[in-house]
Amino acid sequence: IYSCCYLSRRLNQLASHDPLWKRQCKKYWLISEEEKYQRNQSWKAIFISTYSDLGRYIQYYATLKKAWDDLEKYLGQRCPRMIGSLKESVREEELDAVEAQIGCKLPDDYRCSFRIHNGQKLVVPGLMGSMALSNHYRSEDLLDIDTAAGGFQQRPGLKQCLPLTFCIHTGLSQYMALESVEGRNKYEIFYQCTDQMARNPSAIDMFITGTSYLEWFTSYVNKVVTGDYPIIRDQIFRYVHDKECVATTEDITVSVSTSFLPELSSVHPPHYFFTYRIRIEMSEDALPEKACKLDSRYWRITNAKGDVEEVQGPGVVGEFPIISPGRVYEYTSCTTFSTTSGYMEGYYTFHCLYYKDKFFNVTIPRFHMVCPTFKVSIARMVSVVVLILDFFFYFNIEPNHNEYAVDEDEDSTDTDEYEDRRRVLDIPAPSRRCPRHT
Repeated sequence: IYSCCYLSRRLNQLASHDPLWKRQCKKYWLISEEEKYQRNQSWKAIFISTYSDLGRYIQYYATLKKAWDDLEKYLGQRCPRMIGSLKESVREEELDAVEAQIGCKLPDDYRCSFRIHNGQKLVVPGLMGSMALSNHYRSEDLLDIDTAAGGFQQRPGLKQCLPLTFCIHTGLSQYMALESVEGRNKYEIFYQCTDQMARNPSAIDMFITGTSYLEWFTSYVNKVVTGDYPIIRDQIFRYVHDKECVATTEDITVSVSTSFLPELSSVHPPHYFFTYRIRIEMSEDALPEKACKLDSRYWRITNAKGDVEEVQGPGVVGEFPIISPGRVYEYTSCTTFSTTSGYMEGYYTFHCLYYKDKFFNVTIPRFHMVCPTFKVSIARMVSVVVLILDFFFYFNIEPNHNEYAVDEDEDSTDTDEYEDRRRVLDIPAPSRRCPRHT
């Protein structure tokens, strides 16, 4: 309309109709009435000036701006210290300079986000979530554009990959592929996972976390602001809670949240590491004589092959918590599978404090743990093919073309002996190692 308004008086009048521009300003740039008042400009002038600066991002800006606004509002009430770590926006010239420096184009949704906020300072806790066990701690910062450019990779295995996040405790990053090379899709986001059985350092497997920056960032923000990821001691913890994963036995409710730890997992050999966070709560309406003490636990652990392991032992995390009306007890633990998924279920045995001879079991609901989508390293796939072809050539065997599957180990391990009590707001001091590896 703006371009055509010079051809017709009616179109000129229409193009000058401010309510029309108000609708566009709110739709594409999320301009509020208050901001309009502060600018002391017409809606038309605001739209044109904003478009001249951010026009290339018009299909992304409103979505990303809303995500950032929602995140700031939510964290401002719960984690104000984290809000203070966010950096101001960058200019177009700075993004152009980074593209020239790394020799690759940045996707527009990524650029758009950094026109709103330039990531955060390298601090703890990180904006992109934390995870804690007794001797293992991870907290990921969203990197600013200069730090990300400094970590841009050209080495085999991570060619043309840009780091998006970084954990100063583990060295873990999530990367975005800027080109479709080494088996990756363009703009795919992933955690790197070194093939521990390969001699080739470029044999890097990938746990996929997103297909684009827009999808990756907005889906994460949505989990935060809807409360899917709990806030504990001013930190975002990336536990996922299945709302159906709750079991109530009389007055006691047990619920479970789980999380996958890529930094302690590997595809080759198959070793998939999960943590789970259990909440045990007695109803406030329960009678005082319902107070009880946890004596023991029983676990039934099943991997994707259907193999079952049963574990029974005293207490949890070396403790025997007392549960009374309105009281909550929480703890975290971990387990590993050699298959890409598995589930656990079981029960706790309690005894009543008022009737010491009375024992009863409290159901632990079945909870599933599933490894995220992953891709195996192209370098390893090529090496395997070469070895097979060499074998057939050496023995003069005609190869068939049936698929070969790698057999995974059948053991899954309950790690209750490594459990670490975590009451609400009780997070361990940062450390580089998980107790399983001490």
